[in-house]
Amino acid sequence: MSFDQPRAPIVIDRVLADPTVVRDLLIRGAPYWTVQRYVKNLSEMASLSDAGKHSRTDRPMFIAPWFRGDWAYDEPFVPGVEVFLEHDALRDAARRMFEGGVVVPQIVYVNLNPPIARVDPGHVDIPAFRGVDRTRYPVWLLATMLKSGLFDRWYVPSVTAVAWYYEGEGGGFTYWPHGPDQTPISRPCISNSAVVGDNDYMFHRVEAVGPDERALPKGLTLNSQLCWSGDTWEVVEQGDVCARYEFEDVRVSISWKAQVFASKEQEALYHNHEDDLTLEHVVDTLLADLAERGTSTERPADPLHDRAFVETLNATYGRAPTVWE
Repeated sequence: MSFDQPRAPIVIDRVLADPTVVRDLLIRGAPYWTVQRYVKNLSEMASLSDAGKHSRTDRPMFIAPWFRGDWAYDEPFVPGVEVFLEHDALRDAARRMFEGGVVVPQIVYVNLNPPIARVDPGHVDIPAFRGVDRTRYPVWLLATMLKSGLFDRWYVPSVTAVAWYYEGEGGGFTYWPHGPDQTPISRPCISNSAVVGDNDYMFHRVEAVGPDERALPKGLTLNSQLCWSGDTWEVVEQGDVCARYEFEDVRVSISWKAQVFASKEQEALYHNHEDDLTLEHVVDTLLADLAERGTSTERPADPLHDRAFVETLNATYGRAPTVWE
């Protein structure tokens, strides 16, 4: 598969027999952190999405009221998350999408979007490689590795199901099933439905949430949280409440991710670490490819946090949608 030809997505019309359990999970899993905690600056953000290119990189990064929480990663973190983690229909869809294989559910996380304008022109999910994943390395590096195409041998294929729980205005899901240079599909936010997709390669985005007169809370930082007060959601920054939202005004999407191995042997290779990447190998490979392309770049002393290095990689390997409607 590739960014131009991701695997065809599968729609599931009814995810949960009893969707009311989602409210209990949301409250149990609170508080939630701003999704931009994954990145440190606009240069790193631009590795994930062109949204990072729309602001001057010498200015502070705008922090949007977009919150996230992990409910499972290799094991459940929130009681009751098994209703998603062990979902048979999601597993079956993943198996169909990959035409068989060993499907291993791994991650469940939730995004919560209070009323907000569309802030993302389209992104892909964070991939994983044997020896290099989000538990050890920054997400900008993983995104760049996949976009470069230099590390496909170590890529761990994954599938993502995104399910929605919101009945308010807006909040649709736009995705590019035929590649970022082709016309996307816009799907309304249909509560308790899901799209199972090849989201490491299929660009997608959230549409505006809420009414046009939405007012964004000001002064958010990477430490801002979305907390449950007992009757409303509250955006809290250093103990101060910046905004309050009724439960039904916050768009909720729950993502289920599974690893998909072509065979038991590939699964064993992942677990025994006999063919893992190292950071040194990754940096050497990127530098060699840059040199071959005619881009002379010195090896950074701190490649994980060298902003000039990140921007050079973005300019070389960046991919983003070119057709938006």
